[in-house]
Amino acid sequence: MAYSTELADRVRERLSIIKNIEVEEKKMFSGLSFLVNGKMCINISHDNLMCRYDPELEDEVSEKKGFLPMIMKGKQLNGYCYVEPIGFQKADDFEYWITICLDYNPVAKASKK
Repeated sequence: MAYSTELADRVRERLSIIKNIEVEEKKMFSGLSFLVNGKMCINISHDNLMCRYDPELEDEVSEKKGFLPMIMKGKQLNGYCYVEPIGFQKADDFEYWITICLDYNPVAKASKK
């Protein structure tokens, strides 16, 4: 499983400052996933972020620099995307992606175990 350890450290550091959440790291989706309160929130895949966010933000999110749609079985999966490094190099851009993922996490459905 290839993923950027530097990017993983950056996400790990950011999540560590949030109070009252439980973060679990799990190897999945060919990378490293950060589960917040038992739900997949953010994933590191190679050098990209994979984000889970409110599908109602799809139009806004798709206009962001570095956005790549997540395609599964030939269809775009709304509420998930990849973000290339150019889209989160700046601190404000990185914070945007982390924030939309964390904002959606409380209402996101947990996967079946």
